[in-house]
Amino acid sequence: MKLFVGLGNPGTKYQNNRHNIGFMALDQIASDHGFSPWKKKFQGLVADGRLGREKVTLLKPETFMNLSGQSVGEAMRFYKITPADVVVFHDELDLAPAKIKCKTGGGHAGHNGLRSIHQHIGVEYDRVRMGIGHPGHKDKVASYVLNDFAKAEQNWLDDVIRGVGDGAVFLAEGEPSKFMNAVAMRTVPQRPKPKAAKKPVEVKQAPVIEDTRSAMQKLMDKFGK
Repeated sequence: MKLFVGLGNPGTKYQNNRHNIGFMALDQIASDHGFSPWKKKFQGLVADGRLGREKVTLLKPETFMNLSGQSVGEAMRFYKITPADVVVFHDELDLAPAKIKCKTGGGHAGHNGLRSIHQHIGVEYDRVRMGIGHPGHKDKVASYVLNDFAKAEQNWLDDVIRGVGDGAVFLAEGEPSKFMNAVAMRTVPQRPKPKAAKKPVEVKQAPVIEDTRSAMQKLMDKFGK
């Protein structure tokens, strides 16, 4: 089985924050693929279902971002799974808005949710890095991630979240490249197919009739007999 974890902060105050894009991704997967209703468990909210051949549990920790690892660790112990079975969806400052990248292992780059998960389960889990862009200065990061997405960002955000729902089966079945292609189908404008060149109009020429008259006959016909 797989454990899909979305990172965010609980409560309506935070639900549209950039920091909560992981929650948004899991809500879309649950809706698109007929998962069970959300219920409280493992210090969070869980929903169960299937993605392709895989049984999947979705988990939204309600411990607040800085303690996300407590919830993830509790769920892992209950299901007796390894970090390799965990996929974490989270906001990524170092990726441009609408960009998605999948990654296994590595550092937390200062992300408090990932830092907490590292402390509880180690680093060898899969991640879906969901680009939100950077405010330009590190002093602005906290207010940036804890503010709602701007109205101007809603179109690309909607495309990304829908793309995650489209590609979730591929992710569960261990095909991250196909997952990212599914997201790209939503977020990257598709080039129109080139129009087929028109076939040149064929102009039919009148058949050439061979003149079989003798030279004398031609002169006689020209000047009249």
